[in-house]
This record gives sequence, C-alpha cells and structure tokens, in this order.
Amino acid sequence: MKNFPIITRKIGLYPIVDSTSWIKKLSKFNIKNIQLRIKKKSEFDIEREIITAIKISEIKKINLYINDYWKLAIKHKAYGVHLGQEDLKKANLKLILNSGIKLGVSTRNEIEFNEAISLRPSYIAIGHIFPTGSKKMECMPQGLKKIKTYIQKKDTIPIVAIGGITLKRLPLILNFNIDGFSLISAITKSKNWKFSVLEFLKIIEKYWK
Repeated sequence: MKNFPIITRKIGLYPIVDSTSWIKKLSKFNIKNIQLRIKKKSEFDIEREIITAIKISEIKKINLYINDYWKLAIKHKAYGVHLGQEDLKKANLKLILNSGIKLGVSTRNEIEFNEAISLRPSYIAIGHIFPTGSKKMECMPQGLKKIKTYIQKKDTIPIVAIGGITLKRLPLILNFNIDGFSLISAITKSKNWKFSVLEFLKIIEKYWK
C-alpha cells in the first residue's frame, strides 16, 4: 500500500470536540487542526453536523479530521479522518487512500504502534499518556518513557500524544520531539476554556521557537 498523504508541519495543539459549536469557538484562535468526534446521535444528525463542520473549517482554514465516519469524510471532502483500532479493522483503507484525504490512527501499545507504522498513515496518535477521565480506558497509561521509544521508530510519520495532558504536564511532552498533542477535557471541561487555550498556545510558542 502507498503512503497516505504526509503532513509537513507541526500539528501542535489538536483539540478533540463533539460539536460544530466548539469548532466555531476554537476557530477564533491560532489552532490549525481539530478533530470532530460525535457520539450518540442519529446518522442524519451526524451527517448534517459533519457537513456544517467541514464548511466552517474550510472558511477558517482549519484542518478538520472526522473521527470514525470515514465514508462521510470522503463523501463531503473533509481534510482527514481519524480511526481508532476497532474502526480501523472495519474501514476500507484503500478507499480512504484513493480519496486523497489524510489518515490519523490511534494506538494504545507498542504492538498497535508497529502495525500503524506499516500502514504509513498521515499521523499516529499514542495514548493514553497520563490517566484520563475523558473516556473509559481498558489499558494502563503508557507514560512518558514510551514516547521516546515511539519517536525513535516513527521515521517521517508525525506523532500525536493524547490522554490526560494538562497545562502542567504539557512541558513534559514537549521535551520530546513530539509533533502534536490532543486534548478533550482540558479544554471542553475547563472552567475558563479561553484562558486554557491561550496558555496551551503560549507553552507551545516557548518550546517550539
């Protein structure tokens, strides 16, 4: 299989949100990549939400990845699609590749990471790095030591860290040659999400000068 489209720039702050309203809010900041992860809605509502989200992202010049719904991502020409391990097994990777959109893949351990490397996706997400309450996890946190192992193996594929990343923990992640980091609750459940976003961006600027 050929490589999926490559990403040549740092992914940076990469929020995961569940609605177009969040995309509208975050579009006012210097955030270039966002993932739309919708759960527990009808297929009609999901498609309508994806269509709206793609339109907003195109206007605001945001690279929007659609979680799970790869057929809709292809149909409506999203920038990319993100697949977890279960979704990856069911997806038609050849169709995704031929569509020209980017592919992100979640991994939870070294075995899954090595398998992802062989697919040559646009980026690989590794996690969860720290304990997280955003979703129920069936495995233990991978921790910081694993990041170094993955960085050494990644070749030219960007690596995105996810899971339990906070303002205090972020510098620990950026000390490695990581390409981006994903957040859910650190923004969407923050008492002052605007402040949190600005602080995350400040830390990036400090470490990635």
